[in-house]
Amino acid sequence: MKMCLKILIPIFAFHLILTIVVASDPDPLQDFCIPNPKSTKKDDLPCKNSTAVTADDFVFSGGKSAGPFSESGFATVAANPSLFPGLNTLGMSFVRADFKEGAINPPHVHPRAAEMVYVVQGRVYAGFVDSANRMYAKVIGEGEVMVIPRGLVHFQMNVGKGTATVFGCFNSQNPGTQRMASAIFGSGIKEELLEKAFGLSSKELRRMRRRFES
Repeated sequence: MKMCLKILIPIFAFHLILTIVVASDPDPLQDFCIPNPKSTKKDDLPCKNSTAVTADDFVFSGGKSAGPFSESGFATVAANPSLFPGLNTLGMSFVRADFKEGAINPPHVHPRAAEMVYVVQGRVYAGFVDSANRMYAKVIGEGEVMVIPRGLVHFQMNVGKGTATVFGCFNSQNPGTQRMASAIFGSGIKEELLEKAFGLSSKELRRMRRRFES
């Protein structure tokens, strides 16, 4: 019996640690939790009473059309618990992204979620770079899906004719987004360090900062 315990306890402990590491958002403790908009709390809103919940709380219509396009020809519509209450505590969210011809979703990371990119229409060059700087990228078309591992730099570009539309699905209700260029050139990192890191002149660095500072 003691020998069995010596074997089983480490296995159980390893399984528990692995479960914690692999998990994204915490598991819900109830069927659902629709935030109560009448609460005076700013964070961690209490749930509505289930008798006040309706089917509309679990339906999101905002992704039926593209969002406003930026000057670069890229548009997004996000579905997260603040806009789609039914997602709250379920550990998921998604985004609709539209690209005009040649438009890009520049290199970025989602620190708290893996992502699946589903192409609704068009042809999109999509990929990611792993921690050994190996790139995995290809053109994917309508009906195809690419998975992006959590926390890795990834990107998309419309390489087809006309507008391309993709849906990105995340295994977190708050995946976070950090765009590489903005993080480097728009965050106030010391100019001398950036000059040495990228071999940029002061003039080039100022130009990059004007472009990416918020």
